[in-house]
Amino acid sequence: MGCGVTKSDHFHKHSGKAIRAAVLIQRWYRQYVARTEMRRRYTWHIFQSIEYSGEQAQIKLYNFLGYLMDNFTPSSNERNLISHIFRENEVCRDAEWERYFCYKNIEVPEIYSGPHLTFPLTVEQAVGLVEAFRNKKQLHSRYVLQLLLETWKQLRMFPNINRVSTCQSKEITICGDLHGQLEDLLLIFYKNGTPSLERPYLFNGDFVDRGKDSIEILLILFSFLLIYPSDIYLNRGNHEDHIVNLRYGFTKEVLTKYKMHGKRILKLLQKIFSWLPLATVIDQKVLVLHGGISDVTDLSLLARLDRHNYVSALRPPKKRHQSSSGMSIDSDMEEDLWSANKIYQRRTSLMYPKPLGTRESFHNRSLQDFSDRLKGSVVDQMEINRRRQSMFHFKSEKDMSQAISTESIKSENPADEWKQILDLLWSDPMTQDGCTPNEVRGGGCYWGPDITEDFLNRHNLQLIIRSHECKQEGYEFCHNRKVLTLFSASNYYDVGSNRGAYVKLGPDLVPYVVQYQASSMIRELTVRQSVGRTERSALKVLREQLFAHKSDLLCAFKKYDTMNKGVVSLSDWATAVENVMRLGVPWRMLRCQLVTSRTSDGMINYHEWFNELAIHGPNTDHIDQSLLETLYRHRSTLETIFRIVDTDNSGFITIEDFRQTWKLLSVYLKMEITDDAISDLAVTIDSNQDGSIDIDEFMEAFRLTDKKSRLERGRSMFMGTANDLTKLEGDPNI
Repeated sequence: MGCGVTKSDHFHKHSGKAIRAAVLIQRWYRQYVARTEMRRRYTWHIFQSIEYSGEQAQIKLYNFLGYLMDNFTPSSNERNLISHIFRENEVCRDAEWERYFCYKNIEVPEIYSGPHLTFPLTVEQAVGLVEAFRNKKQLHSRYVLQLLLETWKQLRMFPNINRVSTCQSKEITICGDLHGQLEDLLLIFYKNGTPSLERPYLFNGDFVDRGKDSIEILLILFSFLLIYPSDIYLNRGNHEDHIVNLRYGFTKEVLTKYKMHGKRILKLLQKIFSWLPLATVIDQKVLVLHGGISDVTDLSLLARLDRHNYVSALRPPKKRHQSSSGMSIDSDMEEDLWSANKIYQRRTSLMYPKPLGTRESFHNRSLQDFSDRLKGSVVDQMEINRRRQSMFHFKSEKDMSQAISTESIKSENPADEWKQILDLLWSDPMTQDGCTPNEVRGGGCYWGPDITEDFLNRHNLQLIIRSHECKQEGYEFCHNRKVLTLFSASNYYDVGSNRGAYVKLGPDLVPYVVQYQASSMIRELTVRQSVGRTERSALKVLREQLFAHKSDLLCAFKKYDTMNKGVVSLSDWATAVENVMRLGVPWRMLRCQLVTSRTSDGMINYHEWFNELAIHGPNTDHIDQSLLETLYRHRSTLETIFRIVDTDNSGFITIEDFRQTWKLLSVYLKMEITDDAISDLAVTIDSNQDGSIDIDEFMEAFRLTDKKSRLERGRSMFMGTANDLTKLEGDPNI
């Protein structure tokens, strides 16, 4: 009996230790999971801030250039530099375009070892094209032009909104953004099979930009489209836009791969992008579009408008006048709407109009500021509607049989049409009710669950499938599972940053999601290693942005360093950095990764910290430091202007064009840049003194990071308008 009591005491003594140990392990594990989640979330936050601010900067720049076109005299230097990007319809007859894009005089040399195409295409040729691109081969420019020309002819036969029906034996596969990442498309085909009559596909826009194989993805999709025109569906995305392509890499990719005929290929792609359908409806219940909706989205209006007029969704289209020779002469359509003494009223929200304002405030405005129109007289409005109605007889009976709502008839004009397309391509969902301008991206809107519910009820739909946003799992449901975001470009920000996903939709219309990750490297990494790798990539870009804001940060630090000792406390450092960067990331937590120069009492020597952040590049001692910081901070915007100024797409600009580019940038940024400072910069780059600047060499010489990240195409400075993203430090879930 006594022996039993002894064993019981011994058991309880050791079980108590085991329980305490288990509690400690559990507490440690919870802290570890919380820290990992915090790292994952602030890393994601940094990447998304970069992405959205880049899009916002691109839209603001384009607004500014549009302002120059509308308000500067035709003979002004600034206007001459940029006017060519607004000439979207120089030739309008299809026969004229086909002569311009003629491929028959392009010979294929005998040494060419890539794939050969004959038309009409066969399935074997399309599969062979996939294998050729898998093996890093390039399609000859003759075949590229021929394939694109056939695609352009085919797309003109499609309606604005495709109608798809499933049956008991068929499932349709829906893919989101691919962004030039060929490995993701190849993996989808490997897992799901290539397109066929039994295996239809729907690709939901953003095929190009950022990745290195955008043109290959387009050629694969277009080849299957020509073979299976009733089983392959392509929706337009916001990156199917030649203005966006200038910044995010597709233009440069095409001109690099096809130096001789790249310009013609890009021009033909402009036409193709403008003819891509805007949306797809599956079984009359599921709407698939790229961006989203707003409180004024009207499918009947979208089904009737002339989508090919919207070559760029960032600017209202141009109207056409018939000349005596029968040729079409283009002019800005907004002049027709807003010509009354050039007094423009454009809105900042969907409900409250606001005047354009002064030229000085122009570059700070988002695209939403330019989507309202002046309320013209009744006579003017009737004339606009009459001209719109006169174009309807070119449409098919199928299009005209669409139901016409009373509201769409009342509001039908080009400005409203443009607004509809802009919202369709650029909008994002939000958790709150309502509909507000998307100030983070600079275009489209944020729409809430109430807008989704009302839209679905009005159009008798049950689900919206959209893309446009990178999600860590490749997909995400919101709005009571009535909106599904789908993103198919895995490892988008960096290897391991996110999964890709596609959806299979059968007759029951219940989405079946398939996730994947294209890189084999990620399968060899643990969760901790994957998070760490992505975190290092984000911190590298963050250090670059901190260095680019050096002067602003110095001013902020000196407000706390009243004794001028060159040191600040950790708390003051974190506050000052957040006041400048406006990112909402946990700076205290990031201190160990960002700052190593600390004094013995824990203070931060900010001068030494800037030395740690300093970029070791070309000898820049003789270059004006304010000019240098401007270059670092606005590098992507500057490169975009360079690409615009390079009218012949040669990759070189003259010294004079180089000066004009900086002058244009100085007007855009409202800052003084002296001729001497520009000359010093030109001398630094033009090392061989040949009087021309190599754009690529110039941009590489002033790259801030030593390795080009996946997101760098389109990277820009962090914009203050991005600070409404969720703050992480105060999140109770963390």
